[in-house]
Amino acid sequence: MATLEEIKALLGEPGFNWSDPAPWIQLEQELGVSFPADFREITDAYGPVLISEKLYLDHPGHRFRNLGESIKESIESWLDMEEEELAEFLPSKVGSRPGELLPIARGTTAEEILLRVPHEPSAPWAVVVQEMDTGEYELYEMTFSDWLLAYLKGEDVMVGCAPPARLFYESLA
Repeated sequence: MATLEEIKALLGEPGFNWSDPAPWIQLEQELGVSFPADFREITDAYGPVLISEKLYLDHPGHRFRNLGESIKESIESWLDMEEEELAEFLPSKVGSRPGELLPIARGTTAEEILLRVPHEPSAPWAVVVQEMDTGEYELYEMTFSDWLLAYLKGEDVMVGCAPPARLFYESLA
C-alpha cells in the first residue's frame, strides 16, 4: 500500500491536516461502513481538494465540500437508474454494503471514482473508475492510495482522462 509520504513527495505538503475523527465516525455510522485507513489519511491530510485541476476529493468535516453529502447524492443518482441500465455502467450496485461500490471522488471530465466495499472486513478494497461520457468503467484491484499514487505518476488509471500534466493541488477548504 502506498504511503502518505509517497503521495506528499509528488503532490507537496498537505495544508488541511484534519485531526478530529468525529465526522468520520458519524459518516461511517450513517453508511454502515468503515472507510479504508489510507483513504482517510489522505483525505484528512489534503482535505477538500482539487488535484492537478482533474480530481476532486471532499472531506466529511468540511461544511461546503462535505464527503458524506457527496456520497449520498451520488448514491441517490445511481439508484435512480434502472438495474439493467446500471449494469451497463458499473460492475455492481452502488451503495455501502459488502460488494457494492461506494462513490468517493469525482474527476473534472465526467469521471466518478468508487471504492468496492470488501465482502469481509479483512479483505482488500478496490477502486472503480466510471467515465460517464462513454459509459466505460475500469476496476483496479488496488487500494485507494496505490491508485492515487499510480495516477500521480501518470499511469493510465483514470478512464478517458489524461494523466495530470503537472502535479499540484488547490485547497477547496
